[in-house]
Amino acid sequence: MKVAIIGANGQLGSDLSEVFSQKHEVIRLAHNDIDIVNAQQVFSVLGSVRPDVVLNTAAAHNVPKCEEDPMNAYLVNGVGSLNLAKASNEFKFMLVHYSTDYVFDGAKAKPYFEDDKTNPLNVYATTKLAGEGFICNYSERGYVIRVSGIYGKVPCRAKGGNFITTMVRLAKEKPEVRVVNDEILTPTSTFDIAVNSRILVEREPNLGSTT
Repeated sequence: MKVAIIGANGQLGSDLSEVFSQKHEVIRLAHNDIDIVNAQQVFSVLGSVRPDVVLNTAAAHNVPKCEEDPMNAYLVNGVGSLNLAKASNEFKFMLVHYSTDYVFDGAKAKPYFEDDKTNPLNVYATTKLAGEGFICNYSERGYVIRVSGIYGKVPCRAKGGNFITTMVRLAKEKPEVRVVNDEILTPTSTFDIAVNSRILVEREPNLGSTT
């Protein structure tokens, strides 16, 4: 199976590359290789690669920067997803798109399920939800995976790290660390996400479990 990973050099993409390459042919695509906002480039690159599966980790996910530049957030998280969805139909590949628990408002105060009502509270969450809509409504073989509080071996380039590495760094630098105490999430290893993504992909009809 030929698997193209968009954002392959990022925090999640790195573990996806490692896990999928154990059993499949992996094409690693960084931002320099493909800009998902550019529809022509998306069709050109993926049309040349002809993957069986595309895993999309590309996103504008720095929450404060999304508030400052909502148009860029919508282009990456929304329009970029639409471009990939259309390409998935054109080239007949399975599309796996990673989203976020931020699409919920947290008012439920209990674990959320896939079919719970969404209510995004900021630009980042709103544009990610738009991306989900494009994937689900435009891609014939599209899947959305919502993840929460991810952490991995490779630092997040947009944020300069993750919550765990940031707390360790601050604990070394400061005598006291102040953090919010009203946020509830499920810290999730990027390695675990990668392993379960491969399980999902290999269960897809007409896709083999080997290259």
